[in-house]
Amino acid sequence: MSALPTLLTLRDALAQAQTLGLERIDAQLLLLHVLNRADAGRAWLLAHDNDALAPPEHACFIALCQRRAAGEPVAYLRGTKEFYGLPLHIDARVLDPRPDTETLVDWALELLAPVHTPRVLDLGTGSGAIALALQHQRPDAQVRAIDASHDALAVAQANATQLGLAVQFAHGDWLRGVTGWFDAIVSNPPYIAAADPHLAALRHEPLQALASGADGLDDIRHIVAQAPAHLHPGGWLLLEHGWDQAEAVQALLRAAGFVQVQSRKDLAGIARCSGGQWPTVK
Repeated sequence: MSALPTLLTLRDALAQAQTLGLERIDAQLLLLHVLNRADAGRAWLLAHDNDALAPPEHACFIALCQRRAAGEPVAYLRGTKEFYGLPLHIDARVLDPRPDTETLVDWALELLAPVHTPRVLDLGTGSGAIALALQHQRPDAQVRAIDASHDALAVAQANATQLGLAVQFAHGDWLRGVTGWFDAIVSNPPYIAAADPHLAALRHEPLQALASGADGLDDIRHIVAQAPAHLHPGGWLLLEHGWDQAEAVQALLRAAGFVQVQSRKDLAGIARCSGGQWPTVK
């Protein structure tokens, strides 16, 4: 009589993932996904590291690990990503939201705190992460979100519906065709130089949401030029950008007539966002 095959434990599976080159946190998140315990948290795995992993689950886990090792974002593999405390559906139609972008949301909320029923515009909304976070934190706000990608808008609208948040979405190329004035315009636009070798590592994400001309600033230039016509006096334009672009973005803002131009650092201490205020009428 043949012996029954020995089942791998959760600890064994995580060790296999490490041999494939995965970071431990990525492997843990993927394993929780396979086990349908995405909400249990990584501490659950530590408490159950001797539990057996069924062969079908093991096969699924290894397949996901191989895709992650090839560069596919964990958010695409799981289909979800938390941003500013909100669970968002994420797939290859949109960028994988980064924690650094929460810096932009923090700054916008701080500036809008004294404004009654603020009007906010999110440009290049992608998954809707920024717009939905702002709407969730400020239910009284009127938040509009624009994207040039119909696919991205479909993802963003689905997220808004799932979360019950009344963001208004529209198709458009930055501010072209936008009507009205806003207390804040926010954007995480493409800002990587088209020839940047780092783009190869981001090949699974939509290129049009990443690259922006020879120096990475083409889209930011468009936004800075168009925004003044849509800001209330005293309104703010806030932009996320690359780790080494704060000085250049500040220069663009000052040249366009913005005042109070400044930058904000992310959790790593990098100047991640820059913005300026449109002058009040004297």
